Amino acid sequence: MISRREIIDLLNCRDPEIISDLHRRAADIKLRTIGPKVHLRGLIEISNICRKDCLYCGIRKGNTLCERYTLTDEEVLTCAKHAYAAEFGSVVIQGGERTDSIFTKRITSLLHRIKRIGDGALGITLSLGEQSAEVYKDWFEAGAHRYLLRIETSDPDLFRKIHPDDGYHSYERRIEALMDLKSIGYQAGSGVMIGLPWQNTQHLASDLLFLKEMDFPMIGMGPYVPHDDTPLTIITNSDPGASFPSVAERLELSLKMISLLRILVPDINIAASTALEALHPKGRIMAIRAGANIVMPNITPSDYRKYYNLYDRKALLLEDLDLGEAEIGFGEWGDSLHFNKA
Repeated sequence: MISRREIIDLLNCRDPEIISDLHRRAADIKLRTIGPKVHLRGLIEISNICRKDCLYCGIRKGNTLCERYTLTDEEVLTCAKHAYAAEFGSVVIQGGERTDSIFTKRITSLLHRIKRIGDGALGITLSLGEQSAEVYKDWFEAGAHRYLLRIETSDPDLFRKIHPDDGYHSYERRIEALMDLKSIGYQAGSGVMIGLPWQNTQHLASDLLFLKEMDFPMIGMGPYVPHDDTPLTIITNSDPGASFPSVAERLELSLKMISLLRILVPDINIAASTALEALHPKGRIMAIRAGANIVMPNITPSDYRKYYNLYDRKALLLEDLDLGEAEIGFGEWGDSLHFNKA
């Protein structure tokens, strides 16, 4: 077991040899625990319409410069059929948060239709924000079996700094939603942003221990990448106390976090975040070598990708499967061993 003090020391460490040893240790643990394969989740960004106003996000409701879109049912199904034909094994339906019944019932219908592709061959992950337990249950019964809902930070004070105080953004509500997902039976996943303003390595150590304690079978965490049209960027430009690490430092911290989490919980699924590609063109490969085992190629129709702009410098062409020496688990769901063991 690695202690909190050791985690903080490694996050602060700048010695290249020690950092390389950390990544090698995590990669070895991954190989021995879950094997060499990387599993694919074809990412379908269904809509950038969102009812939330998170201060860091480019598709926040208050961003009037964001051009909104919603994929049609046929476009979503075409994406899913492409994933099936390419033997991705699974898809992820991700989008801005909407809780109206028109949207939630549409997702239920789409899940039923996706499950008919290949006679249920595709695994389905959802990442559609906070919903009622009833909606989560409907979606689970319709065929979704994994759900990603990031906490973004496990520190309630920092959570409040990066979300508006408007009654719609609550740390407690986020925890409640995560507990709902777990109780319904989802492989419930969460994650954090790394390198936020006001964040330090003590926060990040707490994040890792929180993710372990919550017993999530899958984690999607990645670096903070600023978006020019967001309040958080405006705040950080005017507040010296709200500085954040450089691109190189955020990349290094993100890879360390992946390795440390792999050491803490060897048998979970850890995604190589697409945000890493905004910091380095080989970000996914670096994450795999640091202990990640899930990759989400973007299969959203190309005409829409530029509008799902959560952060600036988003990589738009992620269909390629250049994952270095990694072995790809084609046609496999790649469910978490940690979940199956529970």
